Amino acid sequence: MDAAEQGSPTQPEAAQAPLRAITPTLGVAIFVLVVDQLTKRWALGELSAGRTIDLLGSLRFNLHFNDGAAFSTGGGFGPLFGLAALVVSVWLVFYARKHESLLLRVVLGLIAGGAIGNVADRAFRRGDGGILGGYVIDFIDLGWWPIFNVADMAIVAGVAAMMVALVRNPDL
Repeated sequence: MDAAEQGSPTQPEAAQAPLRAITPTLGVAIFVLVVDQLTKRWALGELSAGRTIDLLGSLRFNLHFNDGAAFSTGGGFGPLFGLAALVVSVWLVFYARKHESLLLRVVLGLIAGGAIGNVADRAFRRGDGGILGGYVIDFIDLGWWPIFNVADMAIVAGVAAMMVALVRNPDL
């Protein structure tokens, strides 16, 4: 009786299992990264020279260059936070393959994609802070909250969903 008859995976199927395990996480992370970078590119093109676009109530698009850490705090620590976010993002993708929960894999993809989106800004949008010392493009302005971007929304949504999932199922 061969492996296929016994119900165990064949050698090619077994080799594809790790890739299949991280595919949802990578897919969500790449989607978040692409949407984040496209919206930042749009913001740079449409909101330069101080232009704002009022939407609804206090919600508006307003371009801001963040060279600090989260919520424009921690001046000078941006590169350190960027490096930490990069390490955590890679760890999240590999951590996801150990879990069967599709929800957890998607949530980890949201967090990793958002973190990588902001790290990409720090790496490729040069400020004068050296490596990873660039600025993050923020443009979603509620008027009563720090200005943020799509990557920030993905991180916050991912962390919130993870907290809910862990409360409902602590074994994740």
